[in-house]
Amino acid sequence: MTPAVKSTRIAAIDWMRGFVMIIMVLDHVSMAYNKGHIAADSAANYVAGTPLPVWEFITRWISHICAPVFVFLAGTALAISVERKLSKGFDSKGIDKGILLRGAFIALLDPTITSFFSGRLTFQVLYAIGVAMMCMAFFRRLSSAQLLIIAMAWILGGELVTAQFWFTNGQEQSIIVALLIGKYYTHDLSISYPVIPWLAVMILGWVFGRYILDYGQGKIKITPSQLLFRLGFLALIAFTVIRYFNDYGNMFLFRGDNTWEQWLHVSKYPPSASYLMLELGLMAIILAGMMQLEKRIGVRANGVLLVFGQTSMMFYLVHRILLTGTATYGGLHHFTNLTYTYIITGLLLLLLYPFCLWYRGFKAKHPDSVWLKYL
Repeated sequence: MTPAVKSTRIAAIDWMRGFVMIIMVLDHVSMAYNKGHIAADSAANYVAGTPLPVWEFITRWISHICAPVFVFLAGTALAISVERKLSKGFDSKGIDKGILLRGAFIALLDPTITSFFSGRLTFQVLYAIGVAMMCMAFFRRLSSAQLLIIAMAWILGGELVTAQFWFTNGQEQSIIVALLIGKYYTHDLSISYPVIPWLAVMILGWVFGRYILDYGQGKIKITPSQLLFRLGFLALIAFTVIRYFNDYGNMFLFRGDNTWEQWLHVSKYPPSASYLMLELGLMAIILAGMMQLEKRIGVRANGVLLVFGQTSMMFYLVHRILLTGTATYGGLHHFTNLTYTYIITGLLLLLLYPFCLWYRGFKAKHPDSVWLKYL
């Protein structure tokens, strides 16, 4: 048995990231191979009254937490790294350059590698994370209060802006609009993750990263896990209120009836206030629980969640290339059903664990590699 070790990182953050990586693989296997896969997470492509098969819906719905976690924790990790460098006297311009280069590298993975293997020009979560990260080179200079105001202003008021460009069929007026705030899809182009809504999520993560550091320095009495528990429950209450009134805050994807499927059928593309409140609320509560668990049981150096969480970028690229590549060019697109989707997911995770374990060790042996630092 691998002994418990004292981690220099906050293991719970890696655990959380690793946890959603597992869920994400299930969703991506379903997207690639499952002929019954549901993709109706937007008013742009959901026809009111269309049935939502229970197990297909659950399989899709549980993956909704993935993107908010990735983007939020990317902001958290970046804030901790940058603020620590600033406290050590690192050059501010050099820090900005590092943020911009890393963000640009991540953003370009979608229109290049992801697009090649998917067979169409694609702007998804890596594009949103990368560009949002680049924006933080500017926003990091603002106070936490100012950042919170900006982020919450968009989360609560962004639907007013989006409504100005929303056609009756749900398609935006232009590609530029879609890249910034909406959704766009044709045979040759897919834009699913607009920058501004996801920048708001990254900003929240950045503020939380600062909070962790302030708590560590004794400036704040409420622990990060206590804060997460409280905010998580408040977010879930906000979600319930928004879905109950079934009007503003749902990004035009309204609740068709009182079934639990319709309550949970929220807009991810673009993200509505109800979607973000639900997913960030769940994330906050789960992450808070993991933080408490870390204090009690310590950290296993080769734990599955830890390994996946510490190699998340490489994990994402490898499994995404494999799945989209074989579906697009290998004739496996929607070739099977939901049962085999779960079986394939389990087998793929079994293969990914030793690979990620090896890659983590390889990366540790080459700490000065610029490319490995980005991956």
